[in-house]
Amino acid sequence: MDAFTWTVGLWIAVAVVTLPVLLKVRAPYGRHTTAGWGPTLPNHWGWFWMELPALLVFPLMVVLGPREQGPLTWLLVGLWTLHYINRTLIFPFRLRTSGKRMPVLIVLSAVVFNAVNGGLNGWWLGHIAPPDRPFPDALAGIGALLFFAGMGINRWADARLIALRAAGTGYQVPRGGLFDRISCPNHFGEILEWTGFALAAWSLPALSFAVWTFANLAPRAHNHHAWYRERFADYPRDRKAVIPFLW
Repeated sequence: MDAFTWTVGLWIAVAVVTLPVLLKVRAPYGRHTTAGWGPTLPNHWGWFWMELPALLVFPLMVVLGPREQGPLTWLLVGLWTLHYINRTLIFPFRLRTSGKRMPVLIVLSAVVFNAVNGGLNGWWLGHIAPPDRPFPDALAGIGALLFFAGMGINRWADARLIALRAAGTGYQVPRGGLFDRISCPNHFGEILEWTGFALAAWSLPALSFAVWTFANLAPRAHNHHAWYRERFADYPRDRKAVIPFLW
């Protein structure tokens, strides 16, 4: 096993260990913001700086790398870039969170996280991956369908939450569509996206990103779910946190 494979395997192991920790510790941003985490910056700029490394690192490493790029490579670069254009340049500046701030420590940790994930996937696809599989194939087709389904769910849920905040009445219980089944369709959608990306890529680095996405967002959804139940006495008891009918 080469050094790169060992590195990605270790990164996956860190994700597995991180998941139960994040179930216990609510990361202090958004509705879970608390004092005592050091300097802060405006919420929307925090999101921008957090996501920027992923937008830049992965595509640049692929495009500038020596490996020959085929149609599958360009599909993966396109999916990745489409997601992170939204997360970096659009989503943060649609937020209705005037006055909300985010700890710089959280931003820096996310910068490192996104740089590592982008770097591992970019190094693989731009430098050392074998030639692209014949395109299109079943993995690429199913993966792309899952990715776009997840993206649609994620953006729809984000829009619903932003609209609730725009009403100016504080936090409310979101309802309708997948919100009737789970507390965080936005997180479910993003988990679905990167699961689809991992299927399409069929590589260890892409799998590591899917595992990390679940390790980050499933606990976040669980914490949101608990927060809703604490805050709203009439919160629907049959809703799950992030996976419909399961969790």
